[in-house]
Amino acid sequence: MTAKVLMVQGTSSGAGKSTIVIALCRIFSNMGYKVSPFKAQNMSSKIHIISNVYTISMIQAIQAFAARKEPEWRINPVLLVPLGNNKSKVFLAGKFLEEMSAKTYYKEFVLAKGFPIVLDSLNKLKNENDIIIIEGAGSPAEINITKYDIANMLLAEKTNSPVLLVSDIERGGCFASIFGTIKLLKIKHQRLIKGFLINKFRGDENILEEGIRYIEYRTKVNNLGIIPKFEFFLPPEDSLDGTNNNQLESLQKFSSKKKMNDQIDLLATTIRTRINIEFILQHVLKIG
Repeated sequence: MTAKVLMVQGTSSGAGKSTIVIALCRIFSNMGYKVSPFKAQNMSSKIHIISNVYTISMIQAIQAFAARKEPEWRINPVLLVPLGNNKSKVFLAGKFLEEMSAKTYYKEFVLAKGFPIVLDSLNKLKNENDIIIIEGAGSPAEINITKYDIANMLLAEKTNSPVLLVSDIERGGCFASIFGTIKLLKIKHQRLIKGFLINKFRGDENILEEGIRYIEYRTKVNNLGIIPKFEFFLPPEDSLDGTNNNQLESLQKFSSKKKMNDQIDLLATTIRTRINIEFILQHVLKIG
């Protein structure tokens, strides 16, 4: 068994990558595929501890639950827990390694020590699954750290992974974000983007048609879905999202597997009807 791989990247942090991956894991699992999530490198203070030994991010644990799998460290081989003052706790292969400055992380660790573990973990998961849904991190167009960015295009290039690009229209500047992100990438990386998704939309979708046609024409990348803004309760990943009552409620709901399962089903059902899943299967993943 050698899994097909799909990567979900975003035009920014908070674009909706994590929730799209949750939905895709459940959608493909519902279709009978053996699915696993994967995130090469995550920075999050929300963690999940496995068997009192291994530490991964909470959101990857939820994605595993969505895929009907038990969480394991291989789905998140590098985890950074921020400490402030430009330092983080670094977990490698699920175990605490050391506290590290950003400079040391980029210059000494990420390519030499982190990336080999990432690739080995992904290769082993590919041998055990039909589909791997990889979540990117932040934006792939952070040109100041491109050569160190193992969570986005370095990994997509190494694994020849097709990419879906997600943008949050609620924040404003959606079309500029999609166009700018694609055009800031190297040509070889632009070719890996096989579609874009517009997330958190409110209102009449017809108003988007002109903008979508323009982006499709200028980038040669097709829109594969418009996802509405709707309420669901799962723990947010990024500190950027802040803390509000809904998020506190979602953390409480996380303690109940049934409630979490209901929320994942709601998310998957809603997104399933708003994205071109058949195109993704046949023309992006090339299954069937």
